[in-house]
Amino acid sequence: MAFSPDWIEHSYSQIWYEPLALFWRKFLGKISFSVGDVLYTIVISRLLYWFWQKRKTWKTKRTENLWKLIGFVSVFYFLFHLNWAGNYYRMPLFDRMNIHREYTDTDLLRFTQKLIAKTNQVQLSITHNPNQKVVYPHTQQETFLLNLNGYTHLAEQYSFLKYDEPSVKPSLFSIPLSYMGFAGYLNPFTGEAQVNDLLPMYSFPATAAHEMAHQIGYASESECNFIGFLASIKNDDPYIQYSGYTFALRYCLHQWEMRNPALLKQLKKTIHLGVLKNYKESQVFWEQYETFIETGFKIFYDQFLKLNHQDDGLDSYSKFVNLMVNYYQKRAL
Repeated sequence: MAFSPDWIEHSYSQIWYEPLALFWRKFLGKISFSVGDVLYTIVISRLLYWFWQKRKTWKTKRTENLWKLIGFVSVFYFLFHLNWAGNYYRMPLFDRMNIHREYTDTDLLRFTQKLIAKTNQVQLSITHNPNQKVVYPHTQQETFLLNLNGYTHLAEQYSFLKYDEPSVKPSLFSIPLSYMGFAGYLNPFTGEAQVNDLLPMYSFPATAAHEMAHQIGYASESECNFIGFLASIKNDDPYIQYSGYTFALRYCLHQWEMRNPALLKQLKKTIHLGVLKNYKESQVFWEQYETFIETGFKIFYDQFLKLNHQDDGLDSYSKFVNLMVNYYQKRAL
């Protein structure tokens, strides 16, 4: 699959996956809770019960039990690729949208300054006070529906990013997700997008938009960040625009934290205090869940991404800065 991106793009992603994903969204989208989370609970419980049953026979029937376990895992691995994971091998968005991959510090600085100006502008239009943080007014369910507006506008420009039939839901595992350090995920077996419902609400729309990008067949985390960002800032709702701009700006600031901390301090002085208060809100939220569990799970997920054709692992999330900077080289933000 990895050596056939053109075949994956047309035969798997478009001919097979898109109708399948649309079916699952239609079928499960009207159910208020996450069916996938319930199925995960049943499967994990059943697997733990199986281990408990076999605890006394591991020494005498080790080979037999091991083959049963391998068989069980292999079925799920096959279904994982059949239902979703083929998208890991599709044509990169860089090529499909004709976006360059490299950029200079000058390019990044110019884009960061534009992004700061735009974020400040939207924050001020909402609060009318540069020192006041944005308080998000919509519910989570309202947000899932409002996000469709941004995807509709995005599809007017890029038809291959069309999104129909929403199936986005608060995760039943939001507390474990928080300890793992994750804001959401896609269930590859039911096509449902789950969002951590404990997140600070100003960041909730962009996170949901990211998971919606996974639903339309984009597996790369950097590409889903990029698509979710575009869908957010093209939304008619200023609060969702703000979520998108702050989401992108955070990644750019992180780049400067690694490249030039002194310049980062100068850039932060130009950001409205209200925006920084929202960032502080997120920082406080994640700090309360920091444990060894997050470190261990992120090591595991980093390897999982690398095994699935995302060579940068968790670093692939921040690679969407490449997409943004180069996409807006000749476009207004």
